Amino acid sequence: MTWVIILVGVIALLVGVAIGFFVARKYMMTYLKKNPPINEQMLKMMMMQMGMKPSQKKINQMMNAMNKQTGK
Repeated sequence: MTWVIILVGVIALLVGVAIGFFVARKYMMTYLKKNPPINEQMLKMMMMQMGMKPSQKKINQMMNAMNKQTGK
């Protein structure tokens, strides 16, 4: 009788992990769609707000540095 309780507990745990994974995946996809990662246009605007005159070379250097840091 105790093995049935243990089996039900293990199955419930596995189902919970699977459901949690898919819910978290769906949430992250929705979040990234609403809040996309930084792109060149955003970077250019940030540099202009800081009082810099962004050149395309500088923007490309910063984008490459950010991509390298995130592992893309």
